Amino acid sequence: MVLALGVTCQVGQIVYLRELLMVFHGNELSLGIILAAWMIWVAIGSRLGAIVLQRHPDALRLLRLDTAALVLLLPATVLLIRILPAFFDVPPGALLSLSDMALASLTVMALPTLLLGAQFVLLARVWRERDHVADASGAAKTYIGEAVGNVVGAMFFTLVLVHHFDAFQVSLLVAASMFAAALCFSRRRLCLLPVALGLVLLPLLPHVDWWSSQLQWRLLAPHYHLVERHQSRYGTISVLQHQDQYSFFQSGHLLFSTGGATEQAVALEEQEGVTFAHLAMTQHRDPQRVLLIGGGLRGTLREIALHPVTHIDYVELDTVLVEAALPYLAAGTRTALADPRLRLLHTDGRLFVKTGSARYDLIVVDVPDPTTAVLNRYYTEEFFAEAAARLSPDGVLVVGAQSTADLRGSAIANRNATIYHTLRRVFPEVLMVGERFLVYFASRQQQQLSADVATLMERFTTRGVESEAFSAGHFAVLFDPGPLQRSNWVLRHHGRSASAHLEPPPAVPLTPGTLEDIRIREQELPPVHERFFVNSDFRPVGYYHTLLYWNALARGDQANALRWIARVQWWWVGPPLVLVLAVAALLRSMTRTRDDAASRYAVLCAVFTTGLSTMALQIALLFAFQSIYGFVYEMVGLIVAIFMAGLALGAALTHRLVPDPTDRRVLASVQGAVALFAVAIGLALPAAAGLQSAAAVFALFAIFTFVAGLLNGADFPLVTACYLAVDRRPERSTAIVYAVELVGACSGAALASAVIAPVLGIVACCLLAAVANATAFAVLVIDGARRARRYAQA
Repeated sequence: MVLALGVTCQVGQIVYLRELLMVFHGNELSLGIILAAWMIWVAIGSRLGAIVLQRHPDALRLLRLDTAALVLLLPATVLLIRILPAFFDVPPGALLSLSDMALASLTVMALPTLLLGAQFVLLARVWRERDHVADASGAAKTYIGEAVGNVVGAMFFTLVLVHHFDAFQVSLLVAASMFAAALCFSRRRLCLLPVALGLVLLPLLPHVDWWSSQLQWRLLAPHYHLVERHQSRYGTISVLQHQDQYSFFQSGHLLFSTGGATEQAVALEEQEGVTFAHLAMTQHRDPQRVLLIGGGLRGTLREIALHPVTHIDYVELDTVLVEAALPYLAAGTRTALADPRLRLLHTDGRLFVKTGSARYDLIVVDVPDPTTAVLNRYYTEEFFAEAAARLSPDGVLVVGAQSTADLRGSAIANRNATIYHTLRRVFPEVLMVGERFLVYFASRQQQQLSADVATLMERFTTRGVESEAFSAGHFAVLFDPGPLQRSNWVLRHHGRSASAHLEPPPAVPLTPGTLEDIRIREQELPPVHERFFVNSDFRPVGYYHTLLYWNALARGDQANALRWIARVQWWWVGPPLVLVLAVAALLRSMTRTRDDAASRYAVLCAVFTTGLSTMALQIALLFAFQSIYGFVYEMVGLIVAIFMAGLALGAALTHRLVPDPTDRRVLASVQGAVALFAVAIGLALPAAAGLQSAAAVFALFAIFTFVAGLLNGADFPLVTACYLAVDRRPERSTAIVYAVELVGACSGAALASAVIAPVLGIVACCLLAAVANATAFAVLVIDGARRARRYAQA
């Protein structure tokens, strides 16, 4: 039953994460919010379980009722998540605000997580009664067994369930298995009933899955019709139709649109990709070898293939996406995919650039705006440096992003200025062109880039390019001197003061001058404010600016929370830590009658900070792993399994090897070890970014994740034993310790993913963990000194 609890918790958490990410458009800021909501309800559930046990001591009967309810609630929650958009007044395509995400997560997961939290306390009671003891060993064994179940659940989901079953089927399977395990305690024949029920309902659930998916998309995009839905290693691929337009979404995030079968419709739908392709190709004098990352299916590949190049490497991560899109692509794009000059590569574009050795005349990055951490990886200083290493001496890197005329609006000016200043950290020559869609050209060679209309027109016509959607005359419109000079002036001037990210861009003078004048005057400007205008893997501020832009665009009233995050300062952590230490010092000075209160406070500080720091480290590792390795979506189950394996081993070793788990010196040592480990991770992560081998990167992160779990697991039996020594009520102590640990983990997840990582950086998450556990270590030392003084006086 304990193993079944672990499996159900882990599988349920992954299923809900995937489903909520769909509603939240793949926004990784929601990861911490979702996990925080899960843990806060589990914490409350564990406390309620202890209260119910005091009034109804039959733990086995309560377990059976609990698991019977979960058989219905786990699948029902999947349906509730899918209809969430109906409860929020959000325009189609708009992102939910952070407060909306928090409210949605807390609401839909409340009932099943409350019941799962209560089960932990109920099982600890059953195990304690079975062993006929009055200590905390039952809680420790339950903790270890649940962790082992987490490992099994994560691996089983990653290797089997995700490939063969939908979310409803998975939820029903794990819930029915748990119910069968609960019935095994006293009614062995009845345990077959939920299994039989599950087998009967299992074939019917795909129809429920398809119906609920259609309902979800009607709520998300009322004018679109869901045509197809495919499960991929990297997310759920949805194909939506609106009249003759087909749009492709991955985990709720729009990838591209096509116009279907007619060439006329394709020209309209793919105009942006067409323009982007020809602007890129004409920035090089004679491009022969081209690398295209993403975007090929929206028309970019077809137009690149019209130029007389000798070789095109097209990197598209998801093979399922290509297969799903083929029936809806224009004939020209299908022809380009069969071109003998083309090599189609199904791999991560970032990883391909980093580990490869071939040189290119042009690297064209045609990915959506950095609205997620996955996409932000293609706009960072580290990626630009990796791309520069793959370019020939006169090579050109081309990236693009949405914009507005004259860069109106502080959010879009911040984001696009960040892309420019980040490019300038690597490339001495950067040129921008466009209004609604801004294209950046970057080269290491002076005078390589050109804004001369005659030169660009000559290159286009000399190559004999014939495109139905683009002509040489387009260059005169796109390189109109007025908008070109204004956008280049704004992006070069914005971001050079400490408060620039909170202010609109500077006003453009009536005569900003030629591009050469603007470039020369830039050398006299103050340095860039790097914290908010240089985007990096470990401080993804470009991601933050993009989210702020889309929130301001679609829901201007909901962008305040994101703006507040930009004001966060490191010194804000000081007052809470001072308060924690002051309370510890105050309790130390009190009389002997307050010994229990001081001891409780010290132990709960330890368990809270361990939960906080462990989750902050997990968020930091997930974000860093995603930036360096490439993709977390398909690996999340394996990463969680590694963490839970460490947690199970840590708890088991402590339970078996520590002779006196109530010795707070051992607990203090663990707090100190967690603090030192967090510092070590913070120092090691930037160095890990330089590793070339994907296997080496994964091995390093697996070790970090395992050790983080090991230390967290070692802590729980110690704090449970220490708290029980003071409280002397096993179930109450178990519930309180388990709840406080989860509240700490909830705080760590929310702070790290939604506040610290986007602005202060991923390394700052590690430093937060180190400071938190160092504070807990100090509180335990203060309590130890107090008790030593009391004993000496006695």
